[in-house]
Amino acid sequence: MAPQRFHEQFDQIQRSMPDVPLAMGPDDSAEFMYEKGVVLVRDGEEAQVVEDTVRAHFTAAPDLDQEQIRRAGPQTNRSGITRIRVGDPGEGGRDTDRSVAHALRSVREHESRAGHRMVARNHVVHIAVNACPGDEPVPAPLSEPPNPAAADTPHDPDTAVGVLVVDTGLMHDYRSCGLLAHTDGDAQVQECDDQGILRQYVGHGTFIAGLVAAVAPNTDITVRGSLNDAGAILESEFGERLFEAVDAGGWPDVLSLSAGTSNGRTDGLLGVENFMRELREQRTLLVAAAGNNAGAAPFWPAAYAGLPGWEDSVLSVGALRSDGESGACFTNHGPWVKVYAPGERLTSVLTGFDSPVPYVYQHSTYDACRYAFSYGCTCRHPRHSGVLSDEGNAAKPDQVMFEGYAQWSGTSFAAPVTAGLVAAHMTAHKETDPRAARQQLLASNAESAEVRGARVPALRPPTWRPVPVVRLGPGL
Repeated sequence: MAPQRFHEQFDQIQRSMPDVPLAMGPDDSAEFMYEKGVVLVRDGEEAQVVEDTVRAHFTAAPDLDQEQIRRAGPQTNRSGITRIRVGDPGEGGRDTDRSVAHALRSVREHESRAGHRMVARNHVVHIAVNACPGDEPVPAPLSEPPNPAAADTPHDPDTAVGVLVVDTGLMHDYRSCGLLAHTDGDAQVQECDDQGILRQYVGHGTFIAGLVAAVAPNTDITVRGSLNDAGAILESEFGERLFEAVDAGGWPDVLSLSAGTSNGRTDGLLGVENFMRELREQRTLLVAAAGNNAGAAPFWPAAYAGLPGWEDSVLSVGALRSDGESGACFTNHGPWVKVYAPGERLTSVLTGFDSPVPYVYQHSTYDACRYAFSYGCTCRHPRHSGVLSDEGNAAKPDQVMFEGYAQWSGTSFAAPVTAGLVAAHMTAHKETDPRAARQQLLASNAESAEVRGARVPALRPPTWRPVPVVRLGPGL
């Protein structure tokens, strides 16, 4: 992971969460972001054991302040976790958090005896954490139809598949697009800044809803704005937001999620543990993006698809490049990613059609495709001027007008394409069980792609059009 790219993303997320001091870790490795000075534990007896153990460890160390240790959140909640403050969040830089490191270390012996993890960092869950590319939407030509194009399946209220999208909210004029006639949900919070420019990741949830609706018109789509804070949320709040999303309208057939985080571990996230256990007992299929870190480390919650017990309830999705022949340079990969779908240069609805608005591009400096692939992936094309996180940059960032449709790339969009394919299969085969539909879809699929030298299952919607790949010249 390129440190400069990660620092840009860190700055953007910190600005969106000004009251939560953040750190990067572990040890400035640019693997994930988390809340400084705080750890997560399961509530109840285990929380008290952790609190007492950390306090004893800090008391015995003259350079650590045990006076900082206290509960920093509700004692109990539905997500089953609580926050414990272990240090001063204002101490040290973004790559320094001695208190959390010592707290994690102090509990290792207890964890070894218990046979499971008892404490964790409070990670930032985001729709683009560590992303390569830091891809921003490009205005689509007015003459260019959505890609994937809308299938011709009629909408039937009696058989429509329920799809829940947990993301940013819907743009105020989304209903001006006929494709979203059967979409409802939360409004996007503060679409534009004081200059009338779209805020970061605004339109993300609307874009995703458009992809689901295009691939599977016989759907009733609900978009929840759980990630309206520039696409970011703390792990300590994430599980609760997921429960709220399903409580509002019941457990859906398919839940499309394009957010997550790495955590340096292979056993999931404490903050969503209760939700994932309840999900397993429902009939809902979670279709989750595999992440844009261009690595093989598990990205949660998508990586639950690789854990025993969740094979049927979670489908993790990586992204194919624009011609659909191999993995996009930014996509995560590995055996925990169960299928790949188009995710580069897709075209869908961004802002609605009533009031075109300008958008400031963010230029990514992460050049993964230079060594990963010999093609120009979205982190280099198109080029833009200006870096939003660089306040001293004299160049004015590009501003363009969006009039409904946009082109965007990321595993964020491969996931809803796959969710749509599951829903379309349910309609075509009169299948009412989304998990059975997942199994049938993958079993009947003969298509594949090559990702990092391995042949992997690939799903390509019949209405999706491959886009030529831009080849780079020698030495680029």
